[in-house]
Amino acid sequence: MAKAFDLAVGTSALNRGRVETHRVFARADQDGLGWLLQVNPSANPVPTTDSRRPFASYRTLSIGKKRKAEDGLPSIPVSHVSLVEPIHLPPPFTLVRLRESGDAFAHACRIAPESGAGTLVYVGRFDLAEFAVVLEPAEPFRTARRAFYAGMVALTDALRAYAPPSKPITIGWPDAVRIDGGLVGGGRMGWPLAAIEEEPPPWLVFGAMIRTVAMNEDERGVHPLAAALDQEGFGEAGAAQITESFARHLMLAFDDWQAGGFDGVAREYLSRMPRERQTVQRIDDRGDLLTRRIGAGEIERGDLVQALLAPSWLDPALGGPRL
Repeated sequence: MAKAFDLAVGTSALNRGRVETHRVFARADQDGLGWLLQVNPSANPVPTTDSRRPFASYRTLSIGKKRKAEDGLPSIPVSHVSLVEPIHLPPPFTLVRLRESGDAFAHACRIAPESGAGTLVYVGRFDLAEFAVVLEPAEPFRTARRAFYAGMVALTDALRAYAPPSKPITIGWPDAVRIDGGLVGGGRMGWPLAAIEEEPPPWLVFGAMIRTVAMNEDERGVHPLAAALDQEGFGEAGAAQITESFARHLMLAFDDWQAGGFDGVAREYLSRMPRERQTVQRIDDRGDLLTRRIGAGEIERGDLVQALLAPSWLDPALGGPRL
């Protein structure tokens, strides 16, 4: 099968070994002791390049394009969070840090054309895990945007790695993430305005925000539809840990896509949506959600592109997940 979403490191035996190494780390995330593991910093040095306006592209899935140079970005001071908690990412990723006031998604979209696939923009915030990654697909936009689902699977897997036992983590189609029914954030996707359905887009950006700490002064219960990791028993898991875990799981999601096709990614995603009785759901080749109600002849279509134009979980006034 065509490797339209190959990892930026390539598919050589050496690089396949790297993927398997990070598979071990990601799988270890899933057991009670393994979540403490991190990628060996000596084997995975963290780039020191910082930028006031970084942007993430779509290349963690190396789509056969040569990596663009990421050098030359100006160095800027970083927040105390960045200094205290270094981010250790797998080799396909290049880290770009922003100040706490930065916007990871907007910055990633801005620098995506030059920064190249695998660029991961991270904002050092105490209350939010905020990051965005640049991707460069080799397949047409109409099918390449399904990478959004791989990003959502990786995001929820990253949270599962730190979640208390039996704590439900669900996805509200297409982009909202809830823990035990409370909204903690979600994912989003950006692409060039001039993207053409039948041609590969120059880049895509998958971005995410997860509320790690409840910062409002209201008593618990005032916002019953909202949640934060600290309220849900996630212990010391913060922005750095969630970001690192996401990167490892994103590698796995794309590797599994390569090995077994998109159907596996679709199954993982759909299994995290709340179940509706008497319905059958699937994701089509365009990324749209098709819902058929048993006994009814019509099929409901959820248009992915339209749904992604305005993230359902994002409060523009707050600059973060809705309360």
